[in-house]
Amino acid sequence: MSSVRRPKRVAMLMIHTSPLEQPGLGDAGGMNVYVVETAKRMALSGTEVDIFTRATASKLAPKVELTSGVNVIHLSGGPFEGLRKEELPGQLCVLAAALARVEAHHERGYYDLVHSHYWLSGQLGMIAAQSWGVPLVHTMHTMAKVKNQSLAEGDEPEPSARAIGEEQVVAAADALIANTEAEAANLVGLYGACPDRVHVVPPGVDLEKFSPAGVGGKQAARKQLGIRQDALLLSFVGRVQPHKGPEVLIRAAAEMLQHDPSLRSRLVVAIVGGASGSNLEPQRLRELSNWLGLNEVIRFEDPAKGDTLAEWYRSSDIVCVPSYSESFGLVALEAQACGTPVVASAVGGLRTAVADGSSGLLVDGHDPKSWASVLLRLAHEPERRAQLAAGAIKHAQRFDWQRTSSAILDVYQEILNPAQVNDRALA
Repeated sequence: MSSVRRPKRVAMLMIHTSPLEQPGLGDAGGMNVYVVETAKRMALSGTEVDIFTRATASKLAPKVELTSGVNVIHLSGGPFEGLRKEELPGQLCVLAAALARVEAHHERGYYDLVHSHYWLSGQLGMIAAQSWGVPLVHTMHTMAKVKNQSLAEGDEPEPSARAIGEEQVVAAADALIANTEAEAANLVGLYGACPDRVHVVPPGVDLEKFSPAGVGGKQAARKQLGIRQDALLLSFVGRVQPHKGPEVLIRAAAEMLQHDPSLRSRLVVAIVGGASGSNLEPQRLRELSNWLGLNEVIRFEDPAKGDTLAEWYRSSDIVCVPSYSESFGLVALEAQACGTPVVASAVGGLRTAVADGSSGLLVDGHDPKSWASVLLRLAHEPERRAQLAAGAIKHAQRFDWQRTSSAILDVYQEILNPAQVNDRALA
């Protein structure tokens, strides 16, 4: 009986954003966290990971060790700066050549497989996997056809070229990893994916970094961030772009104050994040806040790192995730792990990330009046918030990056040992 082949080394592709970038700024977000956290744990399990990304500055080192067994490798493709994500398809040939040069320095079979993240990386992954004669695993993270079904006002629809590119990646991939059953259904229903090639692997959360408030509790966290102890703090965390829905929360805050003016003295809405790409959304939202008379209510904060991000979650009474679509929604999971209930849109992966009525509440649609109604009820029901907070901690415990990484490694092993999978199916 032949031995089970385990992956020794994986080429992971995330071309349009680097694992070294700060989530919540530019194009960096949940995918960056996902790739870093899973790669670290794969390395601990004995599978080395090289993460290939596009170099955005000439001063970047060709290779950066992220942690033992995980390297970030910068590929030169197009101008270092000023190249938008939407312009990257025109640089795929250059990036493919740069990737081939790196691989040429190794013996044949150096990488056991290619795992690409997002469709642009999938296009490059198709070329690499075919050239190297190894399997291609792909994770979409977001899909054009899904996003275009629920666009925010002022949001540009994803171009047909992206949808076509995604279809090509789906057809070429040996395995597709979906965050939720809903995403798996979209891959099959909207993109014609073979169900046997789709594997559902929920993302995780760092339960050590994101944990309930310790010594001093919420009071200590608020003191550190300069938040009044008696404030009702509603927080939005993520890239400030129409698709993420921060405007919904700002307008909902105005509705809340219209119905209950007494809240004005203590309502604080924190928008924690930065602009995505070259968009002017943060400035537009500042102007909107001014027009709505909310300057003393809305706080615009820079993207938060590590411990500071956890403090924002712990300081908040409610974390709001009003996205128009989400493949999962790591912000919701991180907030719940910190013991903070979440109010989120009832879309995509947020239906899995939030246990409606237990760890938080899901809102149908993006009408600010509907959001205000839900938030007002919770504002006046501290006991209900406490119940949801307890449920949030319990729900978050179901998700762990080690389980996520182990499940991904199982997918790798399955496609590297197809004969054994067939034997089990026939048994």
